[in-house]
Amino acid sequence: MKWKRTHNCGELDRQNVGSQVVIMGWVSTRRDHGGIIFIDLRDRYGITQVNIRPESNAYEDAKRLRNEWVVAFRGLVEHRPDGMVNVKMKTGAIEVLASEMEILNSSLTPPINIIGENVASEDIRLKYRYLDLRRPEMQACIIQRHQTAQVVRNYLTSNDFLEIETPYLMKSTPEGARDFLVPSRIWRGKFYALPQSPQTYKQLLMVSGFDRYFQIVRCFRDEDLRADRQPEFTQIDIEMSFIDEEDIFRIMEGLVATIFREVLGREIQTPFPRMTYDTAVGKYGIDRPDLRFGMEICNVSDIVRDTEFKVFTDAVKSGKIVAGICAHGCGGYSRKQVDDLAEWAKKRGAGGLAAIKIAEGTLEGSLAKFFNAEQSQALITAFGAQNGDMLLLCAEERDLARQILAELRNEMARRLDLIDPKQLALTWIVDFPLFEWDTERNRYVTLHHPFTSPVPEDEDKLSSDPGHVKARAYDLVLNGMEIAGGSIRIAKQEIQKKMFDALKISDEEAEAKFGFLLEALKYGAPPHGGIAFGFDRLIMILSGRNSIRDVIAFPKTASASSLMDGAPSEVDTEQLVELGIKIKK
Repeated sequence: MKWKRTHNCGELDRQNVGSQVVIMGWVSTRRDHGGIIFIDLRDRYGITQVNIRPESNAYEDAKRLRNEWVVAFRGLVEHRPDGMVNVKMKTGAIEVLASEMEILNSSLTPPINIIGENVASEDIRLKYRYLDLRRPEMQACIIQRHQTAQVVRNYLTSNDFLEIETPYLMKSTPEGARDFLVPSRIWRGKFYALPQSPQTYKQLLMVSGFDRYFQIVRCFRDEDLRADRQPEFTQIDIEMSFIDEEDIFRIMEGLVATIFREVLGREIQTPFPRMTYDTAVGKYGIDRPDLRFGMEICNVSDIVRDTEFKVFTDAVKSGKIVAGICAHGCGGYSRKQVDDLAEWAKKRGAGGLAAIKIAEGTLEGSLAKFFNAEQSQALITAFGAQNGDMLLLCAEERDLARQILAELRNEMARRLDLIDPKQLALTWIVDFPLFEWDTERNRYVTLHHPFTSPVPEDEDKLSSDPGHVKARAYDLVLNGMEIAGGSIRIAKQEIQKKMFDALKISDEEAEAKFGFLLEALKYGAPPHGGIAFGFDRLIMILSGRNSIRDVIAFPKTASASSLMDGAPSEVDTEQLVELGIKIKK
């Protein structure tokens, strides 16, 4: 380069008029207006208009410029002519009158649009991710990610937390999702695992006396992916000693409020409301409910058990439940619209979907004749239904019914345009069960992880009645998405052993997997607990995107591959031999 850049493309304004400057960037657009060439020069800071006149030394070379060429201009900052000011841009009041130009690099025609409407498929965007990341909306996501990380660091540091790194190469403890394994060349036949989270390490840091720890850390899980999952992801990992749940809630609410205030300029009211797990799954069918709208699920099994509608009565007698939602204002739905909803429910495992409309203060439609006046009024009262509403009911096993109705509730909210995208509905979900029954493995598994503490009053049930033990666990939910989850940990070895016994983990297996942690608990472990925020998901919400792939610089596809660099890929046979590995076809 002949010159050094004096300014970026997003900072020049009226105060710079009359100054000689050097700006560098990519050609965003080139316009030839009757002998005068205008270039919109772009970098990550913004766009500056460059005016190249025929008398300029840059004029002839400027005729060659094409979009995405990398160029440096030297020239004088001038006011734009009257009527040409762009008030939407910081640089919109000025332009640079170019005297000289240096072409730093040329470019092929990009396979995606950098500026303007992007019509490329996601596969093309991921294959040419370095070009996709030039797009201003993508750069805004990455910049916001950086800003949020700095806010997190500043807030936690100001609250006496220490940022401490933990290993990426650790011992495999396969109790949750699958581990990514890393073979050891030095220790033939042995493997490291990439951490699913720093869970055991951060507990060891509490034993070490670092009472407030955090880390913005990469985690790895070899699991099937969705739009909001990646094989490698980032979390804000936090652990504290000598605390209880109230301390966690208070400090984390302050963190969330600070993030929204400093990143988005929005104020959030604290403290956040709380809801028990049983209430969440009972009213909304799911432990991460979207509270921006109503349509709560209502279990009406007791009301319909003695009706003349055999589908409902048989279901209740067999131990199933009859539950549903009230779709306000949908009493005018056509037969086809109702049938479409029934098909929608069947695709999700339902045997069917009963639709009952409300008119003139009572039930209406083909199913109304199966309910007497008392039962009809009981249904209307239970749902808080009004004339013009429609009840949507299903009769299924409890968990399946809740799952279907949770999805139906969200689907109807979308169809009825009930969701305000600007609203923020935050709530803590508390009082989780400690265990859930795994029918495939014929044993209890933890709903969170095996280091979660039971509530003190349920400790004796660990061996006698594990299905009714409550956990000292908590999740933070925002607009139907879990953005953080954590728990108070087990700090006493005897309680940890009872936990492993309930999980059918033998002493030998526990020692092999977690012996180092069990040993540490013998040496004065303090009461401690923590939480982890899904950083990618949080940034997705802050930036208003629909996929975490949009807020990660170089994400994987839904099949955990990288279209840009071809990972995962085969390796040389010599490397496998050196590691003592043979590929079995």
